[in-house]
Formats: sequence, C-alpha cells, structure tokens
Amino acid sequence: MKCVICNEGETLPGTTSVLLERDELRLTIEHVPAQLCPLCGEAYADETVATTLLREAEARVMAGIKVDACEYASLAG
Repeated sequence: MKCVICNEGETLPGTTSVLLERDELRLTIEHVPAQLCPLCGEAYADETVATTLLREAEARVMAGIKVDACEYASLAG
C-alpha cells in the first residue's frame, strides 16, 4: 500500500515497536508485525494486531500495572 504520511513510499512487511500510554500505564511492545514505509518510517498495524495490542493494554490497566514491556509473540501466541 502507498504510505498515507509521505504519500511516496510503498509499504513493506516488517516489525516495529509500539508504545501505548493510558492513564498511568506505559506499555512497550516489541516486534509488532506491521507494514513499514521505507521512506518515512511510518508503521501500519492491521486490525487484528491493533485489537490484540489494545486488549493487552486494557488488561494491564485493569491489573494496576503502570510500566511494562513485552514481545508481541507472547501476546498473540
């Protein structure tokens, strides 16, 4: 797909890191599958990946966790 940020690059499959912040939670998730723009670096996660990330953040907020980091594979597996 064409990158909607730079409107020039064609995205390629890869992985990225995602930082989610909500209230006091700071959750970093590494190796998240995404489409990456080779020109500007913008990353696009598909709906399934985004849903997994948001559900995990919600679960950690409900558990009272404030700062955490994990690998995407541990969430999706």
